[in-house]
Amino acid sequence: MTRSGVDIGGTFTDVIIFDEETQTIEVAKTPSTPDNPAEGVINGLTKAETSIEALDFFSHGSTVGTNALIERKLPRIGLITTEGFRDVHEIRDGTKAAIWDAYEDVADPYVQRRDRLEVSERVDYRGNVVTPLNENDVRKAARIFKKRGIDTIAVSLVNAYVNGDHEQQVAEIIAEEYPDAFVCQSHEILPEMFEHERTSTTVINAALVPVVRAYLTDLSSQLSERGYDGDVLAMHSGGGVMTTDAIAFYAARIANSGPTAGAIAGQYIAEQCGFENAIGFDMGGTSADVSLTHKGEIEMTDEWAVEYGYPIMFPSTDLETIGAGGGSIAWIDEGGSLRVGPKSQGADPGPACYLRGGDKPTTTDANVVLGWVDPDAFLGGDMEATADPAERVIKRDIADPLDLTLIEAASAIEQIAVANMCNAVRLVSTSKGYDPRDFALVAFGGAGPMHAAHVAREMNIPTVIVPPYPGINSALGCLLVDVEHDLSQTFIAEATEDVIDDVEDHFSEMEEEIGERLHSEGIGDEDIRIDYTVQMRYAGQWRSLKVSCSRPIESIESIRQRFHEEHERVYAYSDTDQTVEIYGLRVTGRGVVDKPAFPEIDAGDTAADAETGTRQAYFDEAGEFVETTVYDRRRLGAGTTIAGPAIVEQMDSTVIVPPAAEAEVERTGNLIITV
Repeated sequence: MTRSGVDIGGTFTDVIIFDEETQTIEVAKTPSTPDNPAEGVINGLTKAETSIEALDFFSHGSTVGTNALIERKLPRIGLITTEGFRDVHEIRDGTKAAIWDAYEDVADPYVQRRDRLEVSERVDYRGNVVTPLNENDVRKAARIFKKRGIDTIAVSLVNAYVNGDHEQQVAEIIAEEYPDAFVCQSHEILPEMFEHERTSTTVINAALVPVVRAYLTDLSSQLSERGYDGDVLAMHSGGGVMTTDAIAFYAARIANSGPTAGAIAGQYIAEQCGFENAIGFDMGGTSADVSLTHKGEIEMTDEWAVEYGYPIMFPSTDLETIGAGGGSIAWIDEGGSLRVGPKSQGADPGPACYLRGGDKPTTTDANVVLGWVDPDAFLGGDMEATADPAERVIKRDIADPLDLTLIEAASAIEQIAVANMCNAVRLVSTSKGYDPRDFALVAFGGAGPMHAAHVAREMNIPTVIVPPYPGINSALGCLLVDVEHDLSQTFIAEATEDVIDDVEDHFSEMEEEIGERLHSEGIGDEDIRIDYTVQMRYAGQWRSLKVSCSRPIESIESIRQRFHEEHERVYAYSDTDQTVEIYGLRVTGRGVVDKPAFPEIDAGDTAADAETGTRQAYFDEAGEFVETTVYDRRRLGAGTTIAGPAIVEQMDSTVIVPPAAEAEVERTGNLIITV
């Protein structure tokens, strides 16, 4: 079987192709095409020697949804809600990111007020109908949307999470009045309490459906025209893959797919090297994504957002994303301080050294000036680049205004970029009670291996792991996942033995629906795995914690005891005498697919066999340029060791081994740096 994994990034589209029969791996990297993501995918696959028609498996991660939300390149959508609740979407929860900044404006709502229409109806918190749905209100709203040309409609009625009949009636009436409209119902998308969160998730999902559907349709069509006849799978934020049909309905699920694929690959790489605890450090051209794996499990979250105030309540890898990539722009603020990011030159025009019209200094330009990167070797020499424009823009915009030499300015850019990355690492580790010294740093992305050793030193992380193909690690993650769906329900009750039957009934209903979804995607019963989770909290608490359980449930007491243990771990205290409440139930179904088994590499002779020469490179530790040995990573066999300072080059990345550090090639090809 020939498998392909693709990651559509903000700057580059990465491709990995693995032929299980010949045990060969191909990698390719091409500039992304933001206006037509499918074009970048086809370009990357075409660049590889393996033809598209020879592929048996295709899975990809994408930033299409995320970028559409960030840039607000979304279709105009409408929202139908209960009379009196028109402004829930705009009021949000009343908070903002910088709570003390009186001048900061919150992000605009995704649906403008004139497109939020009310209907008369009311269901109480138990699901009882208090006021029947006024069908005339719905027909009027449908006609208004049709007149305005709004064909994507979100429906979020009060308490629909316990009784979605009114939302279903709304959808049926709209289908009569406006057959061309797509309707997204909150009780189908997120049957959980809290009006703002449910409305926000439903609105974002509805807004992304046309965007995601268009690019997936285009991608599927282009792959089919070139001979690929399998499923087009896409990574979703929860760590699994979904088929095109499923994603076209649950579009918001793939808004965080690319970084999630990277986190999964990071977990896999750490496991290969014998580390249960790892911090994934994915630095690309536009941003850096940091994730954490503890005791072999990736940290997850049930609430995340692209823009503060508008949460997406689908399970996702718990990631911290900052604007610190190779294309991040260095600039001087009004106070005269040097800043790096969050704005980026992206793929177009890119850093100045790319010779594509970029005229602002970036982190990559600084790396070129410091001698860390050979511009003649970008993408294995396939991409034209030069140091002259990098030197010019850094001198003009940074060095001269701050009265620094060119090298001092480039070094300052690098140090600030590293400080920004360290802040992201702190957010996933120390701020959540984890000691970075207990973890390995798995560095990938096109720029991650270049900065990882310095980040590790700053954070006292003893070990850095760089995979064999760091620039396409997120694409690798797309080959390591299963088809996955999850469902959740709000279920509030005291955690006693009396609720076992009710919990079992809810689990059975969700399991049946997940089974139907997986069967429709070609997954047989023998390959389906089901996991059950109970969300619990102490009575009176706001936050809840997830506790896994098995079926049939023999006792609630055992689940309650696991909750106390989890509460102790997370918050450093527990109270076994306190009343425990069940808050929600979740069922996750996985359709297990075969995973590729990657070959081990042969042992090498000596590091000298892989030397390609030396280069003058600047290291802040030395305070000067140092004669630095350059190695070709493809010629570094298992067991080979090299001492810093060293530069290890390959097609998709450059690895920096700073002075006083040492690196060794592990049997699976991973480069382990001891800092």
